[in-house]
Amino acid sequence: MQFDFLTCVRVVSGPELGFYTSGLFIQCLIMDFSSMDRVQLTLLGSAFSVMLSAHFTVQLLSQHMYYWKNPKEQRAIIIIILMAPLYATVSFVGLSDFAGSKAFFMFLESVKECYEALVIAKFLALMYSYLNISISQNIVPDEIKGREIHHTFPMTLFQPRTVRLDHRTLKQLKYWTWQFVVIRPVCSVLMVSLQLLGLYPSWVSWIFTIILNISVTLALYSLMVFYHVFAKELEPHKPLAKFLCVKGIVFFCFWQGIMLKILVSLGVIKSNHFWLDVEHLEEAYQNILICLEMIIFSVLQQYAFHVAPYMGDVVTKMRLGQKRE
Repeated sequence: MQFDFLTCVRVVSGPELGFYTSGLFIQCLIMDFSSMDRVQLTLLGSAFSVMLSAHFTVQLLSQHMYYWKNPKEQRAIIIIILMAPLYATVSFVGLSDFAGSKAFFMFLESVKECYEALVIAKFLALMYSYLNISISQNIVPDEIKGREIHHTFPMTLFQPRTVRLDHRTLKQLKYWTWQFVVIRPVCSVLMVSLQLLGLYPSWVSWIFTIILNISVTLALYSLMVFYHVFAKELEPHKPLAKFLCVKGIVFFCFWQGIMLKILVSLGVIKSNHFWLDVEHLEEAYQNILICLEMIIFSVLQQYAFHVAPYMGDVVTKMRLGQKRE
């Protein structure tokens, strides 16, 4: 006798857009798990992971939309928090067609990583906004000028070990971040084009991997330097939690992909299916892991990008109203 599980999803809209609703609720879908094979179970688990990631993200996004107080900062926050469900969704699309072409997989990876470049740029813009810094308008508060920035190896090969903070050094940190925003899309276009033309041997793949590794490391290094210099001023904004969310998604997924490539090269990951080569199996593992990991990051974002700093006036008015009653 087979047992039916209720596991389906219904999209509903709640009456509020605050802490107690997200617009998405799990209701039911009748499905018999005992008749499903491993591929179907994997797809179902990944789909559920995408839904959970979207649920937590929509919940946080709806709260920011309801307490829309600082458009400049909250627009950057919304772009950042959408990264987790985007990664999960794109990975699920790749997983649902895991026998697709290499160019297709490369396109999906490019979508994720181009958005990743945008997130890094927006994160730095958010930090600048917290400190009232404007590079374009040459606005740098006097109290932060002259601070020391201590570079570490290998940056000391190109920069003095200690430099003083001024408009020029802040502009340099911005350029170090934005270079990835430019290099990532350019490399994506070249990689997909070469793959379609059949001119993408493994050594070319490793060249792009090295270039992108250097680029993303420099971008994240500039964010880390910025955090250390302004840790005290940024403390009320939970900069470490925000930085770990962004760095975690970007860096962890990147190195996870590199490790899977190394495991394939060493023969640790092998394909036992005549219809599925090891490269597609590697992509499938990466997509499954990302779908699961994005649940964790979407939950962490609830703390790192909490709406509380933008609901002060509303809460104060509600408390005053309660006292009057």
